[in-house]
Amino acid sequence: QVQLVESGGGLVQAGGSLRLSCAASGGTISRYFMGWFRQAPGKEREFVAAIRWSGGNTAYADFVKDRFTVSGDNAKNTVYMQMNSLKPEDTAVYYCAAGLKPLGYGLGYLPHEYDYWGQGTQVTVSS
Repeated sequence: QVQLVESGGGLVQAGGSLRLSCAASGGTISRYFMGWFRQAPGKEREFVAAIRWSGGNTAYADFVKDRFTVSGDNAKNTVYMQMNSLKPEDTAVYYCAAGLKPLGYGLGYLPHEYDYWGQGTQVTVSS
């Protein structure tokens, strides 16, 4: 069983930055790919970014390219997402997720491709 704990959310002004962290424990973390999703009130959960522990392959949603960067620290079993140039429309609860799929599967872009989820952390961007 994998446990995921997010942190780093908060209130920031438009144009500001935040760094989210997702600490993973249990299981063999290196076998997973890790993803970040977000969900705003009244909206569906949407893909933000993903990373493979092995190889460091990354993927981003178009609306965060060149603003968000996902990275991983294998020694700490932690994934980070640096969020720069934040916009009010980035306001949402951000979730970390882990997907156990073979390397050839690639990265996951849909919630059902992930097996474990964190509790979420609120990010609020004021205008």
